[in-house]
Parts: sequence; C-alpha cells; structure tokens
Amino acid sequence: MTDSTAKGIKTVLHPVSDLAAAKQVYTALLGTAPQTDESYYVGYEAAGQHIGLVPAGGPQSPTAPTAYWEVSDIEAKLAEVTAAGAKVQDPVREVGGGRRVATVLDPDGNLLGLLQDQ
Repeated sequence: MTDSTAKGIKTVLHPVSDLAAAKQVYTALLGTAPQTDESYYVGYEAAGQHIGLVPAGGPQSPTAPTAYWEVSDIEAKLAEVTAAGAKVQDPVREVGGGRRVATVLDPDGNLLGLLQDQ
C-alpha cells in the first residue's frame, strides 16, 4: 500500500432531471444557498462535504448518486484499486480549481469516485 489512503467521502454528486426543482429541495434540506449555481452544476458545502447536483443526460452526468472518496494521490489509488479488480470508468481528469477526479466500477458494477485536491 502507498500513502494514498482514502480520507473519507468528500463529494456526492446527484443526477437530477430538473435542476431548478432539485435546487429548491436541496436548499431546504441543507439550510443554505448553493456556493456554485450554474446551468450545468449546482454545488453546496455542508458539514465539510460537497453536495453537487448535475443535470441528467449531460456528458459527465452520473446515472445514480456517486460518492467521491478523497485521496492524497489519485494516480496511486487508481492503480491500487484497478490492481485489486476495479475497472476504470472515467480516467483521471482535471475539473477545475486543481481538483482531479476519476471513477471506477467495483466487481459488482457499483460506481466509485476518487477525488484529489491539489
């Protein structure tokens, strides 16, 4: 094992069919306005976690909620989980602000996200 230990779930992305309607529900649930409010993404910070709403059907939209595990070295962790049997769904990519993400499928087809902040 390397020093790429998962630090916990940092981000959960939720695909939504109606971004405006979902934003009302999540704003009420979390008791705060979104920190990011764009037509392609709405994001909240709550208790140290990031909750994101992604319009369904977009190029990067998940088909179910996806938890992103924060890791210190995304390349090393991706190598470890693929060596253990996971299959790469989306390779490592930069999504802005120094954040890098990747997704893998576990042996049962569950989608797992990996996230590294620079």
